[in-house]
Amino acid sequence: MADVTDPDRHARAEQVLGTTGVAHRPVTAAEATAANLAWWDADADDYHDEHGAFLGDAEFVWCPEGLSEADARLLGDVSGADVLEVGCGAASCARWLTGRGARTVACDLSAGMLRHAREGNRRTGLAPALVQADAEHLPFASGAYDVACSAFGAVPFVASVETLFREVARVLRPGGRWVFAVTHPMRWIFPDDPGPAGLTVTQPYFDRTPYAEVDADGAATYVEYHRTLGDYVRALRAAGLRLDDLIEPEWPSGHTRVWGQWSPLRGRLFPGTAIFCCTRSP
Repeated sequence: MADVTDPDRHARAEQVLGTTGVAHRPVTAAEATAANLAWWDADADDYHDEHGAFLGDAEFVWCPEGLSEADARLLGDVSGADVLEVGCGAASCARWLTGRGARTVACDLSAGMLRHAREGNRRTGLAPALVQADAEHLPFASGAYDVACSAFGAVPFVASVETLFREVARVLRPGGRWVFAVTHPMRWIFPDDPGPAGLTVTQPYFDRTPYAEVDADGAATYVEYHRTLGDYVRALRAAGLRLDDLIEPEWPSGHTRVWGQWSPLRGRLFPGTAIFCCTRSP
């Protein structure tokens, strides 16, 4: 959702797309895909300018709490492995994986984000393959990958997480790992605010109506979907993916960065990120 602490943060994207307000209403897959493709293309430069230094050129940061794959080792040893990053953005995670010996492919819906990914490849000399793709329709062969991962990419923005998980399971080899990080579902009940106003419940946890930003005609310009923890677990199981662990990173001592609705104030009270660690069934 929008960063309410900085009303100008998304001004350029909102101006380009004609965003005029917010709606909580049903959104079809086609409308969500079109809206989010346009949004991330329009916002890619500003997003990279604001968060690029924190994410690094070739670092794997799972979440705003700063948990790194170098420390967490959630994907295991990737040397020699075929790895797919879903919703890669500027592909810093994919470059980190490539630097550890993985054969890495990184995909994203947004050409604007992939432009930053190509620039990052040139700067670092690390060159994972970059593919523009919709996460609900992955253009990869079945059983092509040992590992798939996503750090706040794609999962909250697709209309059917069931379809996405089936696609991930399809492209994974038996026993392959699927690890993804999303905003913790309990955050849905609070305003998107890192300050004291963000500590008061305003939205029902069980209301799964999508959050949409819209233009003057009511067409979506940005869409995000809420799922409960149980929704994620059931969708994973239906796709043939076993949940091995659910990690809720704690806010680190001394970490003062505010990223959207993530902040030290909220972070010390309740989780902001959920990381699902899964295995494809044999």
